[in-house]
Order: sequence, then C-alpha cells, then structure tokens
Amino acid sequence: MNRINEQKPFDASFQVDLGALIKAVELLATHAPLGDASDLAMLPAKLPTYGVDEKALLSALSKLVLTGGFDLGGPVSFAHMDPPTPWLTWVMTLWNARLNQNLLHPATSPSARMIEERVVSWLAPYFGMSGGHMVPGSTIANLTALWAARDVRGVTEIVASDTAHVSIEKSARILGLPFRSVPTDETGRLIADSVKNVENACLVLVAGTTSTGAVDLLSLSGRAAWTHVDAAWAGPLRLSDHYASRLDGIEAADSVAVSAHKWLFQPKESALIFFRDTQAANAALSFGGAYLAAPNIGLLGSHGAAAVPLLAMLMAWGKEGLADRLDRCMAAAAKFASFVKSEERLELLGEPTTGVVVWRPRKIEIDMFYARLPSGLASQTTIKGSRWLRCVAANPNTNIDAVIADVSEAISRVD
Repeated sequence: MNRINEQKPFDASFQVDLGALIKAVELLATHAPLGDASDLAMLPAKLPTYGVDEKALLSALSKLVLTGGFDLGGPVSFAHMDPPTPWLTWVMTLWNARLNQNLLHPATSPSARMIEERVVSWLAPYFGMSGGHMVPGSTIANLTALWAARDVRGVTEIVASDTAHVSIEKSARILGLPFRSVPTDETGRLIADSVKNVENACLVLVAGTTSTGAVDLLSLSGRAAWTHVDAAWAGPLRLSDHYASRLDGIEAADSVAVSAHKWLFQPKESALIFFRDTQAANAALSFGGAYLAAPNIGLLGSHGAAAVPLLAMLMAWGKEGLADRLDRCMAAAAKFASFVKSEERLELLGEPTTGVVVWRPRKIEIDMFYARLPSGLASQTTIKGSRWLRCVAANPNTNIDAVIADVSEAISRVD
C-alpha cells in the first residue's frame, strides 16, 4: 500500500487536554520565578530523534521556564521598564495561541480584527490621534511613523535628541534618510534651542527617555514637517487625571508610539502606532495582493491578535483602574526619590518626571554598592559619561518601604 494514502491516527496534540492544562496552571502557581538558569543543563545538545510524553515534559520545563524566569512583580522589583502582567492577559494569550489567528486575512480573524480596531479607537483620542494599529514593539512603531513621515510629507532627514531610542537612528538608516542628533541637558531632555532648520525634517520628541524618563518639550510639535512622539514608556500617563498634563502638547504631533508591554502591562510583544491623519498615513503604508481580502497596512504581513489581552485588561480595569496602577507607580517613584534626597550618602540626578529615579551613592564605588543590592532592585546606566543607578516604577506591587530598607542596609554594609 502507498504510505502516502494510509489513514493517519487521530492526533491528540492539537486538541484540548483539560488535565494537562490544569497541571500547567498548577505548575504556574507553585513555581516561583527565581532567576535561576541552572536547569538549562536538562536540554539535549542536539535535536532529539524521538519525542517524550507531553504531560511529563510540563514538569521538566516548568523548572527551566518558570523557575528560571525573573519575577517582575516581586516586592523589590524596581529596576526595569518591564512590568508584571495581570493574570487575565495570560488567559487571553493562551486563547490566542489556541486560535493562532492571522489579522492579515479577515477570514482567519473575524473577531480579532474588530477587537484591534476597537482598542485603537478607545486609546487614540487620549493622544489627540484619529487611529492607528498594533505592532510587536515600539521599534516597529517608530519605523512605521518615520516611514509615513517620509512618504506623506516628503521629509528629508530625521532629527532627534542624543538620548532618543536607538530605534530612531536605525529607522533613519533603513529608510535611507540622514539622521541628525541634537544635544540634551543633564536629565536627558532635548535642549529646545538646539532644534533648528527642521522645516523639511521629521522631528522626533521623546516622552520618557530610557535612562531617565525625561520628557522633551512637546510644545515643539508642529515646528517640523512631521512630528513624531516616541511615548513608548510614558504614553499611558495620558490616561491618568493626575499626570496627563506631563505630556501636554502630544496632541499636536503627527504620530505617537506607545509600548503596551510597558505601562499598559501587556505581555510582549505589544505596541501601538497612532496617527493624527490616519487616512493619509494608511494610504502611504498600504499594500495589496491578489490573495488579500483587505489592504495590508504597515510593515507587518502576518500578525497575531495582540489586542485581545489588551482589550480584556482595559475592560476589566477600565480607565480608572489603569490610572490607579499608574498613579501607584508614580507615587512609589516619588517616595523613593524623596528618600534619596534625604539621605546624605546618596545623590539624586533630578526629580523623577515619569516614574524613573536616577541616583547613586556618594563616595562609594558604584559596582561594590550595586552588588550589595537585591537582584532586580536597580539597574545601571551611563549619563554624559557618568555612571548612575536607575530605578523604574513599572511594578504596581513594589513595596517601596522594603526597597528603602534594602538600600539603607546596603549603605550601612559598605560604610
């Protein structure tokens, strides 16, 4: 008999196994992330010839994946712009993996396409934008915005501060446009008087620089042929009644990028690109093909339903629930900065604008001091050639009193 025509047995790997899924959740609940990668030794050096039992594999991989991860929601997790994610997004991500929808084709994503459109329509007005779409991260969002700037307005160069994200210069190179860097002050904020001769340029303003969280003077929007605001970090503050004004002027930009996997508490990879004139931008970014039932807008072809977990979280929390978490993060940063200012053995770079606190010990070697801190409490950065410690309020559950206690102990131990 021709083996090609043989009846294949039913493949249970593609069906719901409730017992295995329950076991997976139990392992998730019982395996705390410890940042320990020692279980990498369990991995074979070469691709296995034969597979193993899938349920048994769950237990083995839980040690590698779960225990080997870092707990971004821990009590002193205060070092990075990577937040913990709410459990509801875990469920939605599981559902997404089950369906594996492709938003390039309406037939394969009848609900997911509409979900993304709805989420974008909810968020865009907070930035003064009319619409946009989701992308895997702000690097793609920035590239998409600069692409639109080139093709809609015919910009001839990209101008940004010397603390702008590396994706801006990368995008300029990809688009074949010259990149011009302008200087910043000691906090990383663009020096407004240095913004000159931008009538034919795309001016990129940053709302929340990587090292310091600084916000450029957003009232510069409109001075150039196209203004793009990289609000990857600080953008969600527009939904907080207490802090929205820190991004005033953003509504005059032509495009805005926001990382949903930062202060919108989404799993990676999730970001948004918004446009003030979405129709004009989409016209420049759209491509078609004989197999497409709808225009392919933007850089990506196939892409998944990243809006599903975002929609679920926004519905569960509402604007006020999200704002409450952001306000708690901002309050934690303010309290820690106040502690640093009050401690004569510590130095504060400047008041935190968007939840990023930059500080360092006085008269203590920084590597020695950093080694005394608990893992995940702080990260390091270099500003104007000088090394600093950096804390980022991305975790609403940070116990700021515990953070202060740990820093105080570290000071005492190195005295």
